[in-house]
Amino acid sequence: MSLFKARDWWSTTLGEKEEFDQGCLCVADIDNSGSGQDKITVGSYMGYLRIFNPHPVKPGDGMKAEDLLLEVQLRDPILQVEVGKFVSGTELLHLAVLHCRKLCVYAVSGTLGNVEHGNQYQIRLMYEHNLQRTACNMTYGPFGGVKGRDLICIQSMDGMLMLFEQESYAFGRFLPGFLLPGPLTYSSRTDSFITVSSCQQVESYKYQVLAFATDADERNETEQQKLSSGKRLVMDWVLNIGEQALDVCVVSFNQTSSVFVLGERNFFCLKDNGQIRFMKKLDCSPSCFLPYCSVSEGTINTLVGNHNNMLHVYQDVTLKWATQLPHIPVAVKVGNLQDLKGVIVTLSDSGHLQCSYLGTDPSLFQAPKVESREINYEELDQEMKELQKIIKESTKTQDILPKSEKDCDDLRITAEVSSDLDAISQAIDSEVRAEAVPSVTVKITLQSRLAVQKTKLSICVQPPLALTRDQFIFDLASCGSKAVALSVFLKGNYPPAELEGNVVASYSTPTDLNPEGIPRVAQCKFRLPLRLICFPAQPSKTANHKLTIDTNKPPVSLVNLFPDFADQSDEDQVNVLGFQLLTGSRITLLASKTSQRYRIQSEQLEDLWLITKELIFRLEEHFKKQNSKDFTCIFSGSVPLQEYFELIDHHFELRMNAEKYEELLSERAIQFRAIERRLLIRFKDKTPAPLQHLDTLLEGTYRQIIALADAAEENQANMFQAFTKLKSATQLVIMLISLWQKLSTDQVAILEATFLPLMQDTQELGWEESVDAAISHLLRTCLSKSSKEQALTLSSQLSIPKDTSRLKKHITLLCDRLAKGGRLCLTVDTNIQQTMVMPGVCTPIPESDLEERTAIQGSTTMFTNHRHLIKQKSKTVGELNGFVETGITLFKQVQMLQMQEKERFAPGCTRGNRKAMKI
Repeated sequence: MSLFKARDWWSTTLGEKEEFDQGCLCVADIDNSGSGQDKITVGSYMGYLRIFNPHPVKPGDGMKAEDLLLEVQLRDPILQVEVGKFVSGTELLHLAVLHCRKLCVYAVSGTLGNVEHGNQYQIRLMYEHNLQRTACNMTYGPFGGVKGRDLICIQSMDGMLMLFEQESYAFGRFLPGFLLPGPLTYSSRTDSFITVSSCQQVESYKYQVLAFATDADERNETEQQKLSSGKRLVMDWVLNIGEQALDVCVVSFNQTSSVFVLGERNFFCLKDNGQIRFMKKLDCSPSCFLPYCSVSEGTINTLVGNHNNMLHVYQDVTLKWATQLPHIPVAVKVGNLQDLKGVIVTLSDSGHLQCSYLGTDPSLFQAPKVESREINYEELDQEMKELQKIIKESTKTQDILPKSEKDCDDLRITAEVSSDLDAISQAIDSEVRAEAVPSVTVKITLQSRLAVQKTKLSICVQPPLALTRDQFIFDLASCGSKAVALSVFLKGNYPPAELEGNVVASYSTPTDLNPEGIPRVAQCKFRLPLRLICFPAQPSKTANHKLTIDTNKPPVSLVNLFPDFADQSDEDQVNVLGFQLLTGSRITLLASKTSQRYRIQSEQLEDLWLITKELIFRLEEHFKKQNSKDFTCIFSGSVPLQEYFELIDHHFELRMNAEKYEELLSERAIQFRAIERRLLIRFKDKTPAPLQHLDTLLEGTYRQIIALADAAEENQANMFQAFTKLKSATQLVIMLISLWQKLSTDQVAILEATFLPLMQDTQELGWEESVDAAISHLLRTCLSKSSKEQALTLSSQLSIPKDTSRLKKHITLLCDRLAKGGRLCLTVDTNIQQTMVMPGVCTPIPESDLEERTAIQGSTTMFTNHRHLIKQKSKTVGELNGFVETGITLFKQVQMLQMQEKERFAPGCTRGNRKAMKI
């Protein structure tokens, strides 16, 4: 236990899921017992009113049933509770409860009990005031110097001070320059109200000035009428404190009074006239405070609670005591409870009520005397070497957490996709315009080797695919397995770019040092069947787009490759097969009878992707079962770049349309607000004036905004659909390039990271600028022709381009350099080799921003055209050796350029570039 921890005298927790704030706590002798013992009154935003009289047997005891004198639920939330002389004809204390639209004054009384249950308490409504405005807070006091009674002042949310002379309403006044309500209090010495405005100013208003000022009902009158009919409401004094205030309080002591203001970073002590007596800068963010008079010391002390669960005691600006609380206090009071004076009562926003007192818990432990001995430095050196050896061995391991068993995870996930489609489709709210939308069941099994905590399972598929349920929460407190099942179906009316899904499970493994558990993640992937998005159909003889895939193995019957689509009895389907997508397009697959070729054809380029990928996957699986390890696929045709560029242009056009819609919406919104301001001015004017068709213009502008918003929403859906089609076509182009140039797995990964850097397309960062930056990076590094190209820098900021001509040039240039010997690799050595080999076989393609800057006027090197290549062939062997030596001497310079290039590209590279650089 800490030495300066608050000593718990009595505590309890109020209700469940209730909220409390600054004005919800009051400590006073509410039942007028005359014994001098205070009771604790607490109101909550849920409308519960509770009165406690704690009397624990020993300090630290919890609440007993007899400690709760009264608990009643009122119909409205309780904003503030106060105790004072609120009833005329008597000086007894009564309870004032402030609701949002009502002020109620109750009398609390108790009757002696004849049985062991004790006394019975009840509240009786004395009077209430229905408020015309929403209340914020209130204060009370002997306004105007009255004797023997207290008046109430309520501040509304719109800046009106409503004063009540007990059972009757007196008057109301609006505060000048009001924006937001602040804390409010009353100073009886100066007979003034003190508040803190939203201008960060402490303002004081005399009660007499409020009483004789213009009435609140006449607020809308002109200045001339105000000056003629009454006095203006002016401040007595004002002080700018430069920060918002949390609370304000007035304390009178030794014939003087001080105004204490608690700010967000400081608390201030002011004189009656608004001059600063002192201020204290706080180290922590405060939550509440309470200035009180210390009779024994003859000073004013201040209790300040903060958000670090601390309660500080200040005497002027000197910190006298700091104590730890078990909660963050939002309200603090001091009272006399059970003959114990000065008990600190604190309340948290969640309802933790505690009565505590300041004190210490001295430690009774005494450290034993240490026996003196001589130090053996040789043993210390040997022990230090052993410890350093252990540290060095431990830093070699890659795993942060040691595993009890090798190659055995705490949680293992397996996903099993059903081989058949669901008999009854589970598709919900599908937009596919088909007779039946199939669904397939995926069974996910979690096997835990150890007890894990907080297991959360998330399943993700690419749109337009959807799940019947995508999240599960488990509590695997013991070893075992847990299985769940869900269904996947096509929701959007367009084919997806991937038929794969991801399963991710996040969990915590408890340890001896960390019972809460260490967070860990396990994941797996699953493939969805092709039957989910298409069904067998008659083959089509004509098509706009055709692809031919060559293999090095004899052709395989399509009936064997696609048994789920082919009819075993139909001999025609041995060489030809048709696939009808649910979205309407048809794809035809043909197998050559004599050659080792397969042709895929369709009306849309992007629709070829999934069938081509499925064909290659099933061919690889077929020959893998036959133990054939040398099976390869080859693409010898031309890459369909022109058709691919059409999809890029369509997607870019939709992005430009989105920008236009956004600009038009912004213009119409500005116009709409301007018309609204004009109409408000006309409506506020007391002299009727013609609207001059402003209402018609407002209605027309509103209809334009709605039409533009609908068009922008439709364009956004079309752009998302176009981006999915673009991803399908992009993956098809990557596959064709890899088959065409026989790229390795690492090179394909670099190409995928270049062309698919984004999972989602946005206006801030789109596909076009990201891919353009990634391809430019490759053209300046591994596919560069000279070191001067590598020295060129890229822009560190990506923005939407004006058109797609630059991107299409770069894609064409990338394919051309790959066709002429270039290879995708990000190492320096490979860059040097390609820098020296590539120019001998590549004819430069002129490009405005990439290559024209690298051309050197008047040079006769071999990088220019074919005539220079002919000159180069006529060089002697000695000249070639000299050229090689020159290239070797430039090796270090190229290395320096590579290091500079990495530093330049690192801040502005896209996600795809970073992924490619990691690979």
